[in-house]
Amino acid sequence: MAENIVLSARMQAVADMVKIGNRVCDVGCDHGYVSIYLVQHGIAPGVLAMDINKGPLQRAEIHVARADLSEYITLRISDGLDNYQIGEAQTLVCAGMGGRLIQKILEKEPEKTKSFAQMILQPQSELLAFRRFLRKMGYSIVREDMILEEDKFYPIIEAVPEMQRQWEEDFELSDRFGPMLLSARHPVLIEYLQREWKNGQKLKEILRASKESRRAEVRCMELERELALLERALKICGCDL
Repeated sequence: MAENIVLSARMQAVADMVKIGNRVCDVGCDHGYVSIYLVQHGIAPGVLAMDINKGPLQRAEIHVARADLSEYITLRISDGLDNYQIGEAQTLVCAGMGGRLIQKILEKEPEKTKSFAQMILQPQSELLAFRRFLRKMGYSIVREDMILEEDKFYPIIEAVPEMQRQWEEDFELSDRFGPMLLSARHPVLIEYLQREWKNGQKLKEILRASKESRRAEVRCMELERELALLERALKICGCDL
């Protein structure tokens, strides 16, 4: 009997955002666990699992075979969306990569990217630049989640290739911290903001005591701006320092 897949909290949050009934294209599928989970739990009728490297695909092939789902999960080597054909899926999953890499994948094949009705994106870095990219390309963030796992914060974004909602007028805050996370006063976002604010205050004290006065002064000024943003975000979330 095939064993049911149990996902990490981060990947569970990714899977939970997939619209039930949509076929899925999982770019950077790695071991294939998300693809398997989506089919096992009746979320997706089929998944196209792609990765740029043969090694992960070979591991995914073993896991898919053990789950007896080879009929429902297609494995394909691909650099991003290069070997994807428009119409093969309605939902794109792109998780566990740096924001710059995900942006590169989306930018490289704009027609293919725009063909997806739903994109579940989990950038692990460059969040400000990545959200700004989505906004400037006309994408709408319609849902966000944030997971704290092994002392690291992971945002998960559901985006659609059309403006279904207005972005916050304060782009600096919404791009940096997430428009839906802020509006929902997400508890994990609040924890992140409070941690960043405390760390910033400690660093400011260290810099003020530094003998490299000019360099410390410049960094202190930068920190003041960062702390002001954090304070504004916390205020939106209804938190006092």
